[in-house]
Amino acid sequence: MPEDRFVAACVQMRSGREPLANRDAAVAGVREAVAAGARYVQTPEMTSLVERSRTAMFEKVSTQDDDPTLAALRAVARETGAVVQIGSLPIRNGEKIANRAFLIDGQGEIVAAYDKLHLYDVDLPNGERWRESATYTGGACAVVAETALAGIGLGICYDIRFPALFRALAEAGASILTAPACFTQQTGEAHWHVLHRARAIETGSFMISAAQGGRHEDGRDTYGHSIIVDPWGRVIAEAEGAEPGVILAEIDLERVAEARGRIPALQHARPFRVERVGRSS
Repeated sequence: MPEDRFVAACVQMRSGREPLANRDAAVAGVREAVAAGARYVQTPEMTSLVERSRTAMFEKVSTQDDDPTLAALRAVARETGAVVQIGSLPIRNGEKIANRAFLIDGQGEIVAAYDKLHLYDVDLPNGERWRESATYTGGACAVVAETALAGIGLGICYDIRFPALFRALAEAGASILTAPACFTQQTGEAHWHVLHRARAIETGSFMISAAQGGRHEDGRDTYGHSIIVDPWGRVIAEAEGAEPGVILAEIDLERVAEARGRIPALQHARPFRVERVGRSS
């Protein structure tokens, strides 16, 4: 396969309350993806632990240096030579937790780490209430990871709703944009596909997002439908529903240049100001 083409994979998971069991499922998923030909493999947000209780989460999270899932996925990247993106892990960070993504190269080295910028503090119509800011620290820096395969822009879940972030990542050299997620069932049904297609179309980039799916041990329901979208906004791979598994698609980076050449929106942006006019009664 030419150097500008490779197979990418998403590992869809249903992580529960036992970090070591989740670790083992993630490692198995990465190995399955590599055996199927993937050179880049992504896991979902909260790969190692999905836990609603703040107290229980603090009892189970580790520092970055001691995290067993990070260590295991670094080892499997080194073993297989694949680029592995951990969608995120909960990492102890003082009195709160960082929702932190990792990009690991084929030698098992951490190329980049990214803390989720936008925290999910929402009240949904079905009564679900989420306050990530009570448990997590928000990041302050966007990240493009330069790898042997491509420039990869790191995002996490709720970040997908902030197009300026993804535009900035593309302008900084990312050909692949990512938002691995633990998306709620309700919002996923409404918005998952259109948000991913929009971010791909706006930037002329591939969008790749592994997802959590199904009913979790803490009672939440997540949407699944891990997805890979090409730079023209076409869905080229998607998980069927919420069941754990692996999806794969060929990434042809020439499609990025082709899409950006057809509609050079990244080049056409102009500065502007906003004026409020008129008078409210």
